Amino acid sequence: MYTIQTNASGTRSIDVSEENLETIRKYALFQQLIDSTGIIDEAVLDKLKLNIRSLIASQEADCKDLLDLCIDVIYHNNMKAFGLTQLILLYIKWVKDNSEEEDEES
Repeated sequence: MYTIQTNASGTRSIDVSEENLETIRKYALFQQLIDSTGIIDEAVLDKLKLNIRSLIASQEADCKDLLDLCIDVIYHNNMKAFGLTQLILLYIKWVKDNSEEEDEES
């Protein structure tokens, strides 16, 4: 379990599970999310929410993992643009750490 800070003062946070990060990887939710300016604002968070809603609507199979991600992280009351930035940074670090572990195993 990881904890991300969701505001600049550090008074709010969200717990992110390993399963949440796996879901982000499985559906490539952060690919093509941020435009060329590199700025993460509320519009980027709204775009992510719309992308996830579209994925859920188009799924014929069970999408419990996406719903869990929405409930636990994306639609959490504390999630704002600052929190999304921290989530993306956590995801990048998590992917890097997991790829290093896989390299050591092989």
